[in-house]
Formats: sequence, C-alpha cells, structure tokens
Amino acid sequence: MSVTETLNEGLKRAYKLIVTAQELDDKVNEKLTEAQPEIEMKGFRKGKVPMALLKKQFGQRLMGEAMQEAIDAKMGSHFEETGDRPAMQPEVKMTNEDWSEGDDVHVELAYEKLPDVPEVDFAKLKLERMVVKAGDDEVDGALKSLAENAQDFEDRKKGSKAKDGDQVVLDFVGRVDGEEFEGGAAEDFPLTLGSGQFIPGFEEQLVGVKAGDELDVTVTFPEEYGAEHLAGKEAVFSCTIKAVKAPKPAAIDDDLAKKFGAEDLAQLKAQVTERLEAEYAGAARAVMKRKMLDLLDETVSFDLPPSLVEAEAKQIAHQLYHDEHPEDHGHDHGEIEVTDEHTKLAERRVKLGLLLAEIGRAAEIEVSDAEMTQAVMNQARQYPGQERQFFEFVQQNDQMRQQIQAPIFEDKVIDHIAEQAKVADKEVSKEDLEKAVEALDQE
Repeated sequence: MSVTETLNEGLKRAYKLIVTAQELDDKVNEKLTEAQPEIEMKGFRKGKVPMALLKKQFGQRLMGEAMQEAIDAKMGSHFEETGDRPAMQPEVKMTNEDWSEGDDVHVELAYEKLPDVPEVDFAKLKLERMVVKAGDDEVDGALKSLAENAQDFEDRKKGSKAKDGDQVVLDFVGRVDGEEFEGGAAEDFPLTLGSGQFIPGFEEQLVGVKAGDELDVTVTFPEEYGAEHLAGKEAVFSCTIKAVKAPKPAAIDDDLAKKFGAEDLAQLKAQVTERLEAEYAGAARAVMKRKMLDLLDETVSFDLPPSLVEAEAKQIAHQLYHDEHPEDHGHDHGEIEVTDEHTKLAERRVKLGLLLAEIGRAAEIEVSDAEMTQAVMNQARQYPGQERQFFEFVQQNDQMRQQIQAPIFEDKVIDHIAEQAKVADKEVSKEDLEKAVEALDQE
C-alpha cells in the first residue's frame, strides 16, 4: 500500500492511499483461513472445505470488509508514524468509483491535524485569589435563616383570621361528582398557606378563615395530574377549620443547633462560618479561573483548526439564538448567521480547550472512576425517583459521559496550573467579591 501526500497547508493535510489488488486478496485469504476450521459445507467434513471453494462462495462477500480493514489499518499506521491527531473525523473517499474485483483501490484521505501546542511556564503566571472571611453579620443572617426554616407555629388569638404564611389545621373530605375519592380526606392536617402543598387555588381560599369555620373549597385538578381519574376534574372539599396558627421562628440556641446536627450553638456557628467561607472560596476560584484563562489566551498563541472554530461558532450562534428566543423549542428556524463576535468567542474557546487538553495530557491528569461516579450521582439527584434510569442513560451514552467528565477534567487542570503559578491571596470584602462575580456574567 502506498501513501502520497497531496496537501500540506497550515494544519490541513491530504493523502492518496493505494491498496493493491494483491493486498486485498491476501486480506480475504487471511479471513477465510481464520474461518475455515468452523465452516461446514455439504460433501465436506467440518473444517475441510477447500480454500478455492470457500473463496468462490464467500470471497466477494468478504471483499468490502477486507477493503475497510485494510484502509483503516493504513490510516492507523499513518497517524502513528506522523504523530498527527485529526481535529475532527477525517474525510475518506474512494476515488476510483468504477472499481471492480482485481483492481487496486484508490482512496483520498483529508483532515485537519491538531496543532502543536507550546509549553507554558506556569511560574510566570501571576494571579490574585480573593479571600473573604465570614463576618458576624453574615453568620447571624445565616443562623436567622436556619431558625426561620425550623420555625414552629403557635395558636393565634381566638377569632383571628388566617393570613398567608399561617398554618391552618383542618379536617377535609374531597368529592368529585358528589363521590368521595381515595386520598381525598384527612383529619387534623397542618397546612401552611402559601406553601403550594395543595392543588392550585386551594390554599388561597383558606386565607381569612377562623378556627371553627366550615366551608367548601372548589378546585380543578390540573390536566397533567398524576392520577388520571382525577386529572382535569372539578373537586369540592368540605373543610372544618380546627385551628389557625402564626409562624414562630425557632430561638437561636443550643436546641436549634441540635436540630441541625450540631452539639451546641457554638459548633453550629463554626459550621455556618465554614460553609459560608467555602461558598466565598468557590466564587473566588471562579474569578481567579477567569483571570487565568484570560492570561493564557493573551500569552499563548498557535494555529487553530478552522473546522473546529467553524463548528464551535455555529454552536455558539445556535445557543445564543435559543437563549434570546426561549419560546422557540424546535430546530426548524433555518440557518443562523454566524457573526464575527461568535467566531471570536469560538476562537478563544477552541484555543483554551486545546491548550488545557494538552496541559492535562502532558501532566497525565485523568478523571477517576470515583470522581465520575460522584458527578453522575450529583446530577441524578435532579431526577427524584428516576436515579437508576439516569445512571443507565449515562452508561449507554458516550456524549453524555463526555459532558459530565469534561468540566471535572478542566477543573483538575486549572488546579494543576494554580499549584505552579504565583498566586497571591488578597483579603477583600464580601461586596468586592460579589462585584467581581457580577463582572464575570457581564463579560
């Protein structure tokens, strides 16, 4: 098999490959020899069918398979010898379409190779990491929020009317077409008005009730309601109000701490402080990461595969179109124009993507099975009751696995760079950090 270079321009490469008729014949014979021991044919014992007869019977059928394997093998050898890594799937085209058995096969191979990415001296990168300490006001605010979430309710004065946010204790019996239905009745049920716990329209009709009131609440089950026999049906709930209670935030004390798994208030405060500062550190890391990527974009330069830039620009244009037109859920909007702005952003993304990938490869950075499993578990929690189906979907979908793996890999590369760069910690206020985070969204 011969290989002749026909194009070497920038990152573009093209070659002519010739697979000789003899090479194809040898490949077919090899496959027949491999299969011969298992072949049975009338008049011959198993494994004793003559090669000439096998070739007559199966040779033509195996020719296409042999041709593909021969071409794939030569392409593999070519990439191994040259060190080229295609940016996208190579184009492979058979040029002698009038080929018949006994002819050589002429193939054209074309691709864009990934560029040679220059090494980066990370020690020359100067970065600043914002550090925010959790102040007393932030800690007190977080404790107050915990107390509100752990709130209790106390009886309002006799005759008080229920307000939004109050708890109403009631008995109720629901009927559809005059008939009670399963799950439509309860006694001494505590319902917080405004919680959205009941069917839309139910809680709103209880605003203003008093203990001792009896009333009918009429609502319509949503069309997409889980129980098909109730979906879209009108229901009447006969309600008896037992009590009206006002919310009472829990006291910020040791008892509150124990509700959240801490030994006492001091330990709860320490946990809250740690959590707040971990949140600040995460935000500060995002700011530093952006600065790092900006520096890399400014200081590192190499050729970019046009095909990757074009594909990324189209993806950006498509995504921005749907961000601006959320009502358009389909893809029949026709071709979306790619602007210079889209292309410029695509060039940055492609450059940084290739750069981080090369840094990770050189540093032998990998995403472990444990890290991948944890990431999948985190995403599976977004689908309560369907976690198993989500796991199976990820296992069967290479693209989904890559989407989950990519940000983990990128974060590990960012950490690898930060460990070698000159990073100076700078203590700032929470407000300064918030402004820096807001600036990220505006860029």
